[in-house]
Amino acid sequence: MCAPAPAPRDAPAWPLVLGIETSCDETACAVVDGTGTVRAEAVLSQLDEHAPFGGVVPEIAARSHLEHVDRLMTRVMTQAGATYGELDGVAATAGPGLIGGVMVGLMTAKAVALAHGKPLLAVNHLAAHALTARLTDTVPFPYLLLLVSGGHCQILVVEAVDRFRRLGTTIDDAAGEAFDKVAKMLGLGYPGGPAVERWAARGNAGRFAFPRPLKGRPGCDFSFSGLKTAVRQAAESLPPGPFAEADLADLAAGFQAALIDSLGDRLEHGLQAFTASHPEGRHLVVAGGVAANSALRAALLARAEAHGLALVAPPPRLCTDNAVMVAWAGIERLRQGLIDPLDVAPRPRWPLDPHAPPAGGTRPPAPPAGEAGTKA
Repeated sequence: MCAPAPAPRDAPAWPLVLGIETSCDETACAVVDGTGTVRAEAVLSQLDEHAPFGGVVPEIAARSHLEHVDRLMTRVMTQAGATYGELDGVAATAGPGLIGGVMVGLMTAKAVALAHGKPLLAVNHLAAHALTARLTDTVPFPYLLLLVSGGHCQILVVEAVDRFRRLGTTIDDAAGEAFDKVAKMLGLGYPGGPAVERWAARGNAGRFAFPRPLKGRPGCDFSFSGLKTAVRQAAESLPPGPFAEADLADLAAGFQAALIDSLGDRLEHGLQAFTASHPEGRHLVVAGGVAANSALRAALLARAEAHGLALVAPPPRLCTDNAVMVAWAGIERLRQGLIDPLDVAPRPRWPLDPHAPPAGGTRPPAPPAGEAGTKA
C-alpha cells in the first residue's frame, strides 16, 4: 500500500488521475496527467444558491453536489477522451470541509475506484492548495507557504508531499472569512473578497485608522476579528441611511490595506524563520482563494524579494477551489505510493501539521521519524 508505484517506461504522462472536489460550494471534476497537462476540467459554482443567505448553507451545498457530481465527472472523462479503465487513480477531497459535501465526493471516488479496480487517493484539501505551485511552476521542496482562504489562514513550511510544518495560524477569523463578513456588513454582496477588492481600488486607504492586529508581536499567528469590529464601528459612525459610494470605497480600501499589512507583518516572522532553518529554500508560495487578490500579490512580491525568494502565485482560477489541484495532489501521492483504503473516512477537520500547537501555544518536541505528515 505504501510502496511507490513505478511509472511505466512507455508512458511519460503517467499517472492519469481523475480528481473530484466537493468540500464547500463548488462541484468540480478534472482529469490531469503526470506532465501536469489538464486533459479536462469543469467547475459548477453554487454562488446563486447561497448568495441570498450571504454565505454557504451546508445542506444546500451537499444536495447540489449530489445532484451534479456524476454529470460533471462524465463530462470531463468524455472531454479527456479517456475511459475509467485507463485511469491510474481516482482522487477526491476527503477533508477538511463541510462534511456533507466531502462525503458526496469521496463516496463517488470510492465507487469509481472499486468498480474499476483503481487506487483511491484521499486528498487533504489544504494540501491540494499547497501543492498547486508544483503543478504550475514545478517548485521544489522545501518552500514557505502562505495559505489564505475563506476558512484557513496559515504559514507553513512545505517539506514534502505529505510533510508540513506549521509556523502560524489564525486565532479567530480566517482572512477570507474577514473579507466575506466585511462585505456583508457593507452590503457589497457575496463572495466578499472580489467585491471588497473592486471597491478598494476606488477608495482612499488612509481615511480610516484601522488597526493592524498583532503587528509587532512575536510569532506568526494571525488575528482579524478586531479589524472586522473596527470596520463596523467606522461604518456606524457615518451618517445614517445608505452608504455613499465614496464612503464604501474608503472603508473597503482601508480594510483591505490593514488586512494586507497584518498578513505581511506576521509573514515577515515566517520568512525569517524559514530562511534560517531552510537556507536551501528559494520560494514563497501563496495559495487559497484570497491569493487571487492583486494587491496582496504585489505586497507579497516585495516581501519575498527582500529575502531573496521568488514569489509563486498560481493563476486565480487555481487559487479558488477546483478539481485540478485535487487531481494533481493525487498524482503526487500516487508517485509516493500513498494509496488509501476504501474505508478511509471523510474528515470535517484535517490539520496539515498534526503536531502543531494551538494558536499562540508552544510547539511540542518534533515527533519521532516517520510519524510526521498527513498520510491518511
